[in-house]
Amino acid sequence: MTSLEDERSPSGDDTAVSRSRRTRPTLIAAVVVGIVIALLVILLATREPAGERIASADLIGQQAPGVNGDVVLGTPFDIGAADRWTVINFFATWCVPCVQEHPELRAFSEAHAEVGDARVVSVVYDQQPAAVKKFFEENGGDWTVLDADEGRTALNWGVAKVPESYVVAPSGIIVERFVGGVTQQGLDAVIAAYSQAPGPSESETETGTGGSGGSSEGDG
Repeated sequence: MTSLEDERSPSGDDTAVSRSRRTRPTLIAAVVVGIVIALLVILLATREPAGERIASADLIGQQAPGVNGDVVLGTPFDIGAADRWTVINFFATWCVPCVQEHPELRAFSEAHAEVGDARVVSVVYDQQPAAVKKFFEENGGDWTVLDADEGRTALNWGVAKVPESYVVAPSGIIVERFVGGVTQQGLDAVIAAYSQAPGPSESETETGTGGSGGSSEGDG
């Protein structure tokens, strides 16, 4: 016979099922919290901090900071001695948008190489020299590439993430900033806009004229 106590006591299987039912909501909640935390980490890692956005915007119209770092490819570069338009490009070989914009930079560099009126100088993020050299061997391009100088150059330029590029006039003044990739057409458009800025009109440079031709019939 089964005693009354035995009838009231749950079996081992019933106890396991009861514990499983109590544990399942806790496990689901833990997974949801983990996913939310992971998404927040990704958001913070990829967004551009407000302070760095302001710093970058403030550079437009200002004298370009120095571009330091050891030469990985090409020849040494001194932005203070620039005699042509310069595109300062911050990139990394593992960055997908950087890989996508590289043909545009190469086309821009090649188009201006013969005339010598513009060039590209790149600063590479957190990369071994061997990887950078392999990247250029596979993707082309022969401009100067500098290392990130332990991040100091990027900090001075207010760079938040790659790719990011600045167009610097021959005077050393920063005139434009590109975030997320460039195109040859976009770079050429910026240079054309500043190179073809209208100068003083003839009416402002000529004095004592009564009209076209610089003379009037009543003279004499």
